[in-house]
Amino acid sequence: MESGISISKKSFRNWKYFLNLVPITLVIYGNLTGGWFTLMNFLFTFAILGIAEIILPEDHTNDDIVDDELPEVLMFLSVLAQFLSISSLIFGVYTEIIRDNWILAAAISTGTSSGTLAIVVAHELIHRKEKTWNFAGRFLLFSVFNPYFYVHHLRIHHKFVGTDSDPVSAKFGENYYHYLIRSVSGQLKQSFQLEKKRCLSKGKSAFSIHNYILSCLIGYVLVLSILGYFAGWEVSLALLLQALFANILLEYTNYIEHYGLSRKDNERVDERHSWQSDKLISRFFLIDLSRHSDHHFHAAKPFNKLVSYANSPVLPGGYASMLLPALFPPLWFSLVNKKCKSIQD
Repeated sequence: MESGISISKKSFRNWKYFLNLVPITLVIYGNLTGGWFTLMNFLFTFAILGIAEIILPEDHTNDDIVDDELPEVLMFLSVLAQFLSISSLIFGVYTEIIRDNWILAAAISTGTSSGTLAIVVAHELIHRKEKTWNFAGRFLLFSVFNPYFYVHHLRIHHKFVGTDSDPVSAKFGENYYHYLIRSVSGQLKQSFQLEKKRCLSKGKSAFSIHNYILSCLIGYVLVLSILGYFAGWEVSLALLLQALFANILLEYTNYIEHYGLSRKDNERVDERHSWQSDKLISRFFLIDLSRHSDHHFHAAKPFNKLVSYANSPVLPGGYASMLLPALFPPLWFSLVNKKCKSIQD
C-alpha cells in the first residue's frame, strides 16, 4: 500500500505536463466561435501565464521521475490536438466564422499554440528513434512550415552549440532582432548544404524531392495553393501567418536558451552551456523544455526525466516572463549580461 501511494505521488509530475494542452484547447474553441474568442489563447499565454510565472515559485524537484504511459499518451494527444487546431483555423476562416480582422487574431492565437505546443513536442519527437514518433515530429514541423529544424537541430545545433559554427547560439550583446535574421538564414543555409551533401553521397540529385529541405518547400507551396484555390486565399494566408508567428516564437526560445554562453570547439557539451529555468509555468506548459541544460547534456533523455543542475546558468525568469525583455534589448541586456559575464569568468 505504501509503495502504491508513493508511485501515485510521483506520477503527479507526468500529469502536470498535460497543462500543455490547455492553450490549444482555447485555440480550437476560439477558431470555432470567432470574434473576440479568437484572442483567448493569445491573452492566456502572454498575459495570464506571464503573470502567473512571476508569481508562482520554482520547482527544483529531481526525485519525482517515474516510468508510466502518461508521457506517450500526451505525445499522441498533442499531435492530434495540433491537427485539430490547424483544421479549426481552416474551417473557421472558410465558413466565415472568422472574418475580417479576426482572421489575423485567429492566426496569431493559433500560431502561439503552434509555437508553444507543436514545435515543442516536435522537438521531443524528432529525437526519438522510433519511426512513428519521428514521423509525427516531422508532421508537427510541417504544420508550421518549418523546413530546417529537423535537419539542423539534430545534425548541427547539438554538435556545435555554443560555438561560432552554430547560428542558433545567440552571441553575447546580440539583440533578438539581429539574431532572428542571422539564425534563420544560417539554419536554412546549413541545412540545405547538409541535405545537398547527403543526396550526392547517395547518388541522388541535390535539387530533387530527395532533398528534405526542397521537398518540404514544395509541399508547403502545394498545400497553400490547393487551399487557396478550393477554400479561398484568406485560408492560405491565415495558415501562413500562424506558421510565421510560431517560428518567431521558436527563434525567441532558441535565443534565450543559449544567449551569451560559449564553449571551445574541443570542449564537451555539458550542463553549463544552456540556460535553465525551473519556473512552474515554463516547466509544465512546455514539457520541461526549460530544463534545457540537461537536454543538451543528455540529448536522448525523454522530457519527463530531465533534471535540474545546481551549477547550470539560470535565467532571471521563465520562458513566458522573459519574452517582453527579449523584445526590448536594453532591458534584456540589463537582466542577463551581468549573469552571463559571471558565468563565463
